[in-house]
Amino acid sequence: MDAWIDPLLSWLALPQYGLSSVFVVAFVSATLLPMGSEPAVFGLVQLNPHLFWSAIGVATLGNTLGGALTWWMGLASHKVVDRYQHSPHHLRALAWLEKLGPKACLLAWLPVVGDPLCAVAGWLKLPFWPCLVYMAIGKFARYLTMTAVLVGAFGG
Repeated sequence: MDAWIDPLLSWLALPQYGLSSVFVVAFVSATLLPMGSEPAVFGLVQLNPHLFWSAIGVATLGNTLGGALTWWMGLASHKVVDRYQHSPHHLRALAWLEKLGPKACLLAWLPVVGDPLCAVAGWLKLPFWPCLVYMAIGKFARYLTMTAVLVGAFGG
């Protein structure tokens, strides 16, 4: 197993780029593109344990800014979604999001639904700054938990 895990971690960490790579990967993964950034964060931390908190912070910042971009895309696409406005699923989801407000963005870290949630928050014109704060809290908790668990499981 060690024969392939070390080269894989080296490749994922992109040591010649380090924290800037983590930022870009985290930013892109927060858009609607299907991509996860945890392997890049974990790889960097495995190769550079002293960068644990820096990697968590940079990943949180990049992923939160990517979530902000998704929020803006949702705001801009407000008129496109009008054709779905009478769907029962759509109406339930909107009622739930409107009830929770910006706090719903705490769930922006969830796989599959988190990034579209940011877009819908923008589409609903939920307040940008509170949404951004809740996104950052949820994303920070995800990166801290995932990286700590991976470091604990695979040593370092």
